[in-house]
Amino acid sequence: MTSLPTTAPAPTVDALITSVLAGGHGPLPSELVATSVFWIHHGTRLAGGDTTYLNQYVLVRLGGAFGGCAFEAGEIDPSICRDASGARLDVLLREAPRPLRIAALDAYLAGQLPHGDAGAEPVTLPAGTPEVRARARDAAVAGLLDIDAGARVGLIGVVNPLVAAIRERGGVPLPCDFNLEATQWGDPVTTDMHAVLEHADAVVATGMTLGNGSFDTVLARCRARGVPLVVYAQSGSAVARAFLGSGVTALSAEPFPFSQFSADPTTLYRYRTAGRP
Repeated sequence: MTSLPTTAPAPTVDALITSVLAGGHGPLPSELVATSVFWIHHGTRLAGGDTTYLNQYVLVRLGGAFGGCAFEAGEIDPSICRDASGARLDVLLREAPRPLRIAALDAYLAGQLPHGDAGAEPVTLPAGTPEVRARARDAAVAGLLDIDAGARVGLIGVVNPLVAAIRERGGVPLPCDFNLEATQWGDPVTTDMHAVLEHADAVVATGMTLGNGSFDTVLARCRARGVPLVVYAQSGSAVARAFLGSGVTALSAEPFPFSQFSADPTTLYRYRTAGRP
């Protein structure tokens, strides 16, 4: 596993977008067109659980690359697929709703350097049921944690298999989510991200923080406190990669099409920077 990037890391997501618009990461976005903009709305309830996960993704195809970002229900209207398909990429990066801006940025960065060509560790998720594949995925994410027994692990964005995987590594999960009240085992889930960030010895955050605008806060607090930040990203996986070594210490990147949409083997890509922060 390795860190990237070849250019100086940006301090915030908006600074990264500004750099991309100026041509700092490849071709000028004003010269590129988003071939297709589409979205997916799906629900999942894993066997043995009582939580139905409802997810919406907006996705951008830019030539041979895809970018995606989750968003909250009602945040984007379906008409955006009609209005944004065929738009210049710079227009989307400047003017689109934030989740679509992240999806467009993700597609651009993934097109410049696909995860398969970036020196990451490929991890094959096995064929099987949603439960089998979710456990394998979240074990791969938890495997990026470099923690001591009893370490408090802030979990920004809760999925039950990842809670279990953190416990199996000896960590004590501190779950935080805006849409859940408790884990499968009855652990209370807070909505106070700031309290979790203050007390955690390590943080695991979902890529959805990119879409809801909280990523910069998580990144800045982990930088200031010197605690490891692991990102597990379907949303904005190539965007999160741009912050490796600049606050993000490890990344599980899962580009589209995501694992939940297939029963066949699929690949995620793990990155890790050298040592603890």
